[in-house]
Amino acid sequence: MGDFMDKAKDFADKHDKQVDQGMEKAGETADKRSGGKYADNIDKGVDQAQARTGEGDQVR
Repeated sequence: MGDFMDKAKDFADKHDKQVDQGMEKAGETADKRSGGKYADNIDKGVDQAQARTGEGDQVR
């Protein structure tokens, strides 16, 4: 499992912009499916996740 996690971290570091865009899209999908009920929580979670990948948030 450690090797997989190392590869995932390397990918996220090398492709930060794409990873951040994917998280943003996932957040938008979750927001639509919840009817906007949890929009603030979803945005906060996406922002925190983006800050922990690669060089940080590349989207916005």
